[in-house]
Amino acid sequence: MELTYGKELNKALFNHDSGFCPGCMHPLINKILGEVLTENGYLENTVMVMPIGCGCNTIRYMDVDMVRGLHGRAGAVATGFKRVRPDKVVITYQGDGDAAAIGGLETFYAANRGEAFTAIMVNNQIFGMTGGQMSPCTLVGQQTTTGERLAQHMGYPVHCAEMIAQLPAVGFCGRFSVHTPKHVLQTKAAIKKAIELQMNEGKYSFIEILSACPVNWHIKPEDGPKVIEERVLPEFPLGVLRDCTKEA
Repeated sequence: MELTYGKELNKALFNHDSGFCPGCMHPLINKILGEVLTENGYLENTVMVMPIGCGCNTIRYMDVDMVRGLHGRAGAVATGFKRVRPDKVVITYQGDGDAAAIGGLETFYAANRGEAFTAIMVNNQIFGMTGGQMSPCTLVGQQTTTGERLAQHMGYPVHCAEMIAQLPAVGFCGRFSVHTPKHVLQTKAAIKKAIELQMNEGKYSFIEILSACPVNWHIKPEDGPKVIEERVLPEFPLGVLRDCTKEA
């Protein structure tokens, strides 16, 4: 019988049980990223630049060369690495606290320069690892350990993908999710396209992926997809916002 699905077909993953919190979607994102790298022959030629935050636990589960940047500095580290080794697939993997708050300038200016790497931002609207503090993407009315987001005092959630999509040097940009099987497949296709544009045309891509954080959202792990559908998507709609392959 031909094997069509299983760990044997995803050589990017170590054979470890996940240590992420129940209901966290980082493991699923790790899995589909590993599938893209394995299925398209990128695995041995990839370097991931890791953040400070929950995403850095990916080091335990993915058998890929990785470097660790200071908090928020993944975009700067990836810029240096890719310029020295343009033959490598370079991917940054950050949360919204790392990429949009502490590293907001690094993220923005790497995109503005059109650096030839792929940026993945996992947006769970919170600082997850450091205790549930408010992030730039926290929803209005959402309760965090640093208070409730009130628009009149803290402003509105930052729409990172929409901001980056306006920059002319960006090759591909969009917001995706992994809360249903259909959305998992769409996210996987977006990651594949972003890496192809990086390697074939030297383009920068920004992939924002919505994720759940049940611990800091104070919900049951199984309720994450429902909360994304009902509360998160109205604020952060999904879709491709820029695609240089479809521009005149």
